Amino acid sequence: MPARYGGFETAVEEIGKRLAARGHEVTVYCRGERHPEPEYLGMRLVYLPAIEKKVAETLSHTGLSVLHAFRGKIAREGADVALVFNAANAPLLPVLRTLRIPVATHVDGLEWKRTKWSGAGQRYYRAAEALAVRWSDALIADAVGIQDYYRERFGAESVFIPYGAPILNGTDTAKLVEAGYEPGGFHLVVARFEPENHVHVAVEGYRASRAVKPLVVVGSAPYADAYTARVKELAGDDPRISFLGGVWDQDLLDALYAGALTYVHGHSVGGTNPSLLRAMGAGASVLAYDVNFNREVLGDEAGRYFADAAELATRIEEAEANPGAAADRGDAARKRAAERYVWDDVALAYERLCSDLAERRLTRKTVRAK
Repeated sequence: MPARYGGFETAVEEIGKRLAARGHEVTVYCRGERHPEPEYLGMRLVYLPAIEKKVAETLSHTGLSVLHAFRGKIAREGADVALVFNAANAPLLPVLRTLRIPVATHVDGLEWKRTKWSGAGQRYYRAAEALAVRWSDALIADAVGIQDYYRERFGAESVFIPYGAPILNGTDTAKLVEAGYEPGGFHLVVARFEPENHVHVAVEGYRASRAVKPLVVVGSAPYADAYTARVKELAGDDPRISFLGGVWDQDLLDALYAGALTYVHGHSVGGTNPSLLRAMGAGASVLAYDVNFNREVLGDEAGRYFADAAELATRIEEAEANPGAAADRGDAARKRAAERYVWDDVALAYERLCSDLAERRLTRKTVRAK
């Protein structure tokens, strides 16, 4: 906190500040750059370190957080509910259970499918999923596809609560001009550079197209040097393609989403993706990789789909040939986001979930009712 990057961080900020505004006491365990005050938007912040290695960062920080809870104010004064984000943290749930705190685990996407994990990493994540099912009093799924996965693989029930979408009603043209772009004058990719996000397909498909408008690629990855090199190699010396790296200016990022002719979304293994929701809320015309998660969010009217680079090239050319139709899909996407992905509704769903946990209406027995 404050949230700068990633779906979990944004969700915690948006949900936590609303719960705090409704009179709940909210404590958030954080890592990274510190906020100068002990509270932020009504939430109490506790900063703890983490081992900055891909395989240990999440679990090491959660381990210290659980230890802090076990020995500190939460242990002394009690807590009604713990919300744990990421099934990878499941091995630490028994510590929270010794404090008699009901636990809900947000299981996120199918992390074990990410190619950044080795065989051992994949085995760990699959084992952690099973432990989350075993030791959580509730599972939170942000997509129906994730609910289906846990039901089919583990016979486990989960609570469906999606993310919310920020809704924009205009483009900050000054920000775009300052960055060297004009509304409707470029195609956009925003993603971590990981194979399952198909940045390479976006670059390859665009380069194979006859597009006149440039492709702007936003994103990077701290543990993916080889993949980044592959993406840059696919781009070659094509002057139409530019790489901006990470963009931390949120106003500029919103302007890029809102000003793009198309937003190319290649994510394939997550649930409801926050970047996709942000693009929809900005009225972007989405070209999405064809998987069930993306179709669940976009539906039939608010996006077009591609399965490979050749199909993406066709979609990009269609958008340039008929920008009016692309703009109409962007309007449909914004409308869908405003109706289905509302942060106020999301926060109320979390409040209901916490009440059910505190009153023991949800327990490990309800996760696996069979």
